Amino acid sequence: MTNPVLIFVFAGLLPAVGVVYAIYKGKAPQNYIFLAISLALYYGALTNFRYLYLFSPRFNYILAPIIYFYGFNLSGLSKFIRNRLAQIVLLLVIYVTVVFFIFLAMPGDYTTKFLQDPKIRQNPEVYERMKQLFGVDDPWYVKYYKHMKNFFNLELGISFSEYPKRVEEIIAERLPRTLFLFLASSVLSFLLGFDLGKRIAWKRGGLTDKMATFVGIVFWTIFTPFYMLILIWLFAVTLRLFPLSGFITPTKWFDAPFSAQAVFIRLLLTELFMLVMWIIGIVVAGRLKTIRAKRTAIWGFVIGGAIIAFVYWAANGMGTYALDIVHHLALPVIALVTLHFAGDMLVMRDTMLEVIKEDYITTARAKGLPDKVIRDKHAARTALLPLMTSFVIGLASTVSGGVITETMFSWKGMGLTLLEATTAQDTPLAIGCLVFTGVLVLLAHLVADILYAFLDPRIRY
Repeated sequence: MTNPVLIFVFAGLLPAVGVVYAIYKGKAPQNYIFLAISLALYYGALTNFRYLYLFSPRFNYILAPIIYFYGFNLSGLSKFIRNRLAQIVLLLVIYVTVVFFIFLAMPGDYTTKFLQDPKIRQNPEVYERMKQLFGVDDPWYVKYYKHMKNFFNLELGISFSEYPKRVEEIIAERLPRTLFLFLASSVLSFLLGFDLGKRIAWKRGGLTDKMATFVGIVFWTIFTPFYMLILIWLFAVTLRLFPLSGFITPTKWFDAPFSAQAVFIRLLLTELFMLVMWIIGIVVAGRLKTIRAKRTAIWGFVIGGAIIAFVYWAANGMGTYALDIVHHLALPVIALVTLHFAGDMLVMRDTMLEVIKEDYITTARAKGLPDKVIRDKHAARTALLPLMTSFVIGLASTVSGGVITETMFSWKGMGLTLLEATTAQDTPLAIGCLVFTGVLVLLAHLVADILYAFLDPRIRY
């Protein structure tokens, strides 16, 4: 950091604001103790003083603000978020440590795969030099420290199987593809499962309830690879409605003035934009009184977002190429939605059956409220909590959990990358994929806990 303005802001102004706030708010010795510790960690990272930082300076930047706020008597949601962030940092260190020792315990080492090369096998000096460069003979604690330092410096190494690409570059390339696929399928299965689950639970015991429950159990327990093979055979081979595999048609992209990655990123942003418009519609609907007005608000924002997205893709010259990707996306999404909606529907049904036995539901009926109001406004909102938790955490875990889906449909995303890296003994890439997934799952737990406070008025932190 050589810019005088940046030095003034980060080395002078920012710590000064923290000190003044701590002195103004602090009334106990613990305020000043935590302030001193956080300042030591912060300046240790800022000056790169190796005796004042843990693993790497960037880890100190994560740790310092959390320790700083432990000096204040926070309450409610602020205290909960502070404690959860501290737990996440601790669990992250434990998770990265466990992943490191699992790969350390595997037979062989980084250099074993290179022994198949005759040039290296015939030259022992080259092999020994390679072992020295990889640090194979270093003690385990030296390897561990280097691993943790590189991780928090966001230096995940270079992939063996896709040399000379760095692991961060590969993750940045494959992640949008996986997010685009699983975000679409997860949202659709969530909406379908939520709606069907609340309806069949409200009219439990009827023919619709029995048929939906039977179909849900079948899809929930079906062998996933076999089911996907059936879909591929039926829709791709027999009916030829969808492509057999992959995510693009190569012949259509020969003269494309941009890369498929650029289109993927824009498609993902469009998907997120539509999700935001839907959420805004729900927020606006929550302030309205009649069910018709609520539905009009939600559909108005969704249709408005769709029109904006259509105009954008029609004007940017990428529309034809985006349709090719969406065409390849359709069959994997159909497979995932039909598989996942069953679990969401069954969870929503079981939770609704418990909720409708509560006293406040009986009170709402006694007041003469319409069945739709009781079901949608009172019962479904409370029953939504377990489903929302499953959705948020499941969305994060699918970054690596889509190994089967991406393998069956040859969708080059994070799941298939993790599988290929593991089978090819590409240790840096495999560790990078696993660790990245762990970070997302930890953050998803925090998001789910915060959503609980907004969705359930009975929960207060």
